[in-house]
Amino acid sequence: MNDSLTLPGSNSGKELIREVEGVRYERWPIKTHVVMPDDEISLVVDHYAKPHLKEGDVLFMSERVVAITQGRSYKIDDIEARPLAVKLSKYVHKTPAGIGLGSPWTMELAIREVGTFRILLAAAVAAVTKPLGIRGMFYRVAGREAAAIDGPCDYTLPPYNTCATLGPKDPNGVARTLAEQFGVEIVIIDANDLGVDVLGRSKNAPSAEVAAEIFKDNPLGQSSEQTPLCIVRRA
Repeated sequence: MNDSLTLPGSNSGKELIREVEGVRYERWPIKTHVVMPDDEISLVVDHYAKPHLKEGDVLFMSERVVAITQGRSYKIDDIEARPLAVKLSKYVHKTPAGIGLGSPWTMELAIREVGTFRILLAAAVAAVTKPLGIRGMFYRVAGREAAAIDGPCDYTLPPYNTCATLGPKDPNGVARTLAEQFGVEIVIIDANDLGVDVLGRSKNAPSAEVAAEIFKDNPLGQSSEQTPLCIVRRA
């Protein structure tokens, strides 16, 4: 591990250091090329992050970049949405942080990923609880696999502004494999400007709760930053 190289600074509008439970953490976003389906995630880490890693670091990774390298990103023109997906997508609450399942293409991927029954059950529960002021039940019932699906947004880096992407397959396994290869703990996260979900962790990585707090303000950024990796170390 090489500590002689200079890391870039934080992304615009993001703080470099965040304190969690009395511990101060530096968050160093790492810029990469636009990762494509034929890239190997281990080679991306090796090329961009490894030269900067020190003992004790934790490497946080965007779930999308992992999923892309697993071949789980699809051009929306290639996704044929069934009528049920078109209908259900109209009722999904859309936020500035992402379209979620609020498009026929992402809803179609959700149905394929978790099954029609589970999506219909989630929709039924949401229909009952939403008028009562209880939000988020659709994704809670549909599950993490559905919640991790990303859709095309104007701010998404091309070519993924015309793609829908499933969450990564076996994120815990990916994290453990990369941790063994690079000698640092790995956390795979689904983060946006509204919240953080920890999808995968290597064996001795920070707890999901601590990891989410470290990334609460999404230091990777939300649009054109092109920083899917982030080295976290104690300040």
